[in-house]
Amino acid sequence: MNDDIFYDTNILFYAYDLSEPSKREVCKTLVGRVFSGETKGFISNQILVELYNALTRKLGVKADTANLIVESFLASPNWLKISYNHFTIKSALNTSKAFGAPFLDSLIAETMKENSISHIITENERDFMQISGIYVENPVKH
Repeated sequence: MNDDIFYDTNILFYAYDLSEPSKREVCKTLVGRVFSGETKGFISNQILVELYNALTRKLGVKADTANLIVESFLASPNWLKISYNHFTIKSALNTSKAFGAPFLDSLIAETMKENSISHIITENERDFMQISGIYVENPVKH
């Protein structure tokens, strides 16, 4: 499963953010490759919730439009959806404490680990690099 890649919220978000044209171009290409079936991508229910919130709160996207965007990820067979449970939350609490990483990032990392995924594409290098067993790629780094 070494080719399994998890996509963080910020990568999905930038694919729709017109205010960051250089980041949008890179992220739109990455997200588009998954939608087209050129590659597969992993996301979690947490990522979809965060995306909806970011689209509506940060970009001011109307709820109906944000719904369509999130539903497109849900409907795509190329976006593989993974989830977490109460054991994952307990692990994330421990990871957050041990590595000093934010809890929600620790929850993503533990969800990834439970699904044998170690590679994340994210702009958030700092927090994920602290967490053991996670390989971080930042495609929008300047």
